[in-house]
Amino acid sequence: MQKTLGELAALVKGARLIGDKDTVIRDIAHDSRKVGPGTLFVCMVGVHVDGHKFIPQAVEKGAVAILTEKEITAPAGAAVLRVENLKEALETMVPYFHDYPARRMRLIGITGTNGKTTTSYMTRAILRAAGHKVGLIGTIQIMIEDEVLPIHNTTPDVVELQHTLALMADRGMDYVVMEVSSHALDQNRVAGCEFDTAVFTNLTQDHLDYHKTLENYKLAKARLFDLLSDSSNQKQNKTAVVNIDDGAGSTMLEHAACSHITYAIHKAADLQAQDIHVHAGGADFTIAGAFGTMPLQLKITGIFNVYNVMSAVGAALAEHIDPACIRQTLQEFRSVPGRFELVDEGQNFSVIVDYAHTPDGLENILHTARQIAKKRIITVFGCGGDRDRTKRPIMGHIAAELSDVVIATSDNPRTEDPEFILSQVEAGVRETLGSKQHEKITDRRTAIFRAVELAEPEDIVVIAGKGHEDYQILKDRTIHFDDKEVAREAIRGKK
Repeated sequence: MQKTLGELAALVKGARLIGDKDTVIRDIAHDSRKVGPGTLFVCMVGVHVDGHKFIPQAVEKGAVAILTEKEITAPAGAAVLRVENLKEALETMVPYFHDYPARRMRLIGITGTNGKTTTSYMTRAILRAAGHKVGLIGTIQIMIEDEVLPIHNTTPDVVELQHTLALMADRGMDYVVMEVSSHALDQNRVAGCEFDTAVFTNLTQDHLDYHKTLENYKLAKARLFDLLSDSSNQKQNKTAVVNIDDGAGSTMLEHAACSHITYAIHKAADLQAQDIHVHAGGADFTIAGAFGTMPLQLKITGIFNVYNVMSAVGAALAEHIDPACIRQTLQEFRSVPGRFELVDEGQNFSVIVDYAHTPDGLENILHTARQIAKKRIITVFGCGGDRDRTKRPIMGHIAAELSDVVIATSDNPRTEDPEFILSQVEAGVRETLGSKQHEKITDRRTAIFRAVELAEPEDIVVIAGKGHEDYQILKDRTIHFDDKEVAREAIRGKK
């Protein structure tokens, strides 16, 4: 891609250009480490870092222009493009610079509190089985077919996202399946993205530290459906796929001025799950719809996964994938990393690692564990620091109610005191616990070892909160930490 600096400046009202308008821009970057020849370097001002400090390094590495809100002196060899609002300028300029890559592919957006990752992986698998080339942008990773790229946010910022979409378009992807977070929608990180199918999984309490109210959180999610049916869209055949068993489903439908595919277990819907049997080895049920019926024998378990499957089926049907292909793919599908993932070292008890970090997520996995448990459930969990504090006692209550043994521990404490976080969790645990066993162990590694030590034959140990993450964020540093690795070590040490 390349554009002139004058072209980019003309897009932004009130922009002032100091330098040659014919300067050729070959890339846009806000990380000086990613700057190369011909780059427009964006001076972002964050909480901890001011991009203006890195202008000399950026110019040395080949930046030919600087994008900023501040009055600065043009460095030797570089132009300056000054704008009144940097965020709004990027939302306009970056998609244009990359020639709107989302318009060159079908884009499926998946939003909701829980189930986004599993739904996205299922949808990706179905599309690939149908012969399409597929990119994935999600919580765990970015994938271009089988190539894996790292990711730092569920939905990257507009600069990183458009760069990634352009790369996918250039590599010939037919589809991109994207998890779309409420933060990304509220902050318009998806500027320039034209969605073709949008999926709503569910809405439960999360991120209230940011959104303040559940209503604000719901409306942030609903914005995906506003974008889906925006009158300026270039592509045809838009479909909203919505879980109407969830109370927020009606709001999503109100915001979707396009075709709908609804799904549910309890309500009448376009896709209806029937004859559901959840067991330790998976789940068996039938989906009924306009296409007829689709009997499924799955290798993943839990009522929450019945909903995830219907989400993926709805997305695939919206994209006109053959039901026989959908059925075969789903029956071969296995768990996503860190989503109700079994840790098996030949032990005579079960260990399950799951990303559940919301009240609803924890309740779902513990209900599922209870359905398949022959003896006790031992739950290890915590709550993240610098995040919604109101959910801490709620999650403590759920863990105490649905487990036989509760071990409260640290998650990602960040800048908060782990002991303070656990005191808030404890409030919910103690009001519900009764005579059940309970321990508070601040060190997560020690807590996991303790749970494995307590496990007896046919017990289930549930380690919740971090799932696929291989790090722990402490007050002064981030360390390597993988629940699965620690659990395996603990199991091997017990034998």
